[in-house]
Amino acid sequence: MARSVARPPADRQPRPPYDPAIKSVLVALGHGPDRYEVERVRKVSASRTRPLEDALLADKSVRVDHFSIPGPRGNDMAASIVRPATATTESSNAKRLRPGIFYIHGGALISCNRFAGLDTSAVWARDLDVVTISVDYGLAPENTGEQLANDCYAGLRWVEEHLVDLGIDPGRLILYGTSAGGGLAAATALMARDRGGPKLAGLFLECPMLDDRNETVSAQQYTTGPFYNSTMNRFAWSCLLGDRAGTDAVSQYEAPARASTLEGLPPTFIDCASAEPFRDEIVTFASRLWAAGVCAELHVWPGGPHGYDRIAPDAPMSKQAREARLSWLRRVFTGAI
Repeated sequence: MARSVARPPADRQPRPPYDPAIKSVLVALGHGPDRYEVERVRKVSASRTRPLEDALLADKSVRVDHFSIPGPRGNDMAASIVRPATATTESSNAKRLRPGIFYIHGGALISCNRFAGLDTSAVWARDLDVVTISVDYGLAPENTGEQLANDCYAGLRWVEEHLVDLGIDPGRLILYGTSAGGGLAAATALMARDRGGPKLAGLFLECPMLDDRNETVSAQQYTTGPFYNSTMNRFAWSCLLGDRAGTDAVSQYEAPARASTLEGLPPTFIDCASAEPFRDEIVTFASRLWAAGVCAELHVWPGGPHGYDRIAPDAPMSKQAREARLSWLRRVFTGAI
């Protein structure tokens, strides 16, 4: 399926500069395309994520198992669970319950699968003794509106019903999403709040995609550029919402920035970078969390584009961001938050 978007206006100036350790990589990536096609985006995304998936499956420090979960529309959803390798050698009498992460992958709502970003689960398993579950939700444009969030919520509900069987401590389950998956994680947390559970120990939103309107200053500052810009963002939202994108006919379960209140959400970690289109919607969302009485921690990493820690994983800022994320997870799982 091919769709085109209008040629973007020039980036609004001035704007925050890119971090010097990352800028050279961005120059090599070059300018983003003026026309976006779903299949092309999917092909490029698969080429980037497949090596990381292969590395995870070959990692001897974890065990990865695959199964299916009943979906909300009579569909089965493929799922994977990543456990510390030591968990599989424990006797039935010695098995203990571990912290759990229900992970929702990114991919601009239109691409990738449950393995995108799941390589980090090996770090969680080794450093935090965590069990991670990731599900293939339906992608836009084949799936639209609230269907993506409904898939994620159905997966979370299934996990809640099988927590002990999965080796997860019911009091230490968090929801984690990256980019588009961050927006879906926020939407799923709103569903959990509004529909009576599951009870979550925390919500982790890594550079989340929250607002379909693209009206912020940061969206205007980064209309062009490599990797992910607001022109690509408009295209992605149009795949999910069609002509409703940017109108008043969008629900909080489609774009969580539309929620009338964020009261009742669990303790939340939310981060972004200063040189990306999502920056201002993320900062606004964090401020609304605080206004609603939610315990929230916000990080804005200076000079990073969207996906900076994937673009330049060895940059000092990327390392600091990963350390901050692990620190928050550790505090949540030990009851310090």
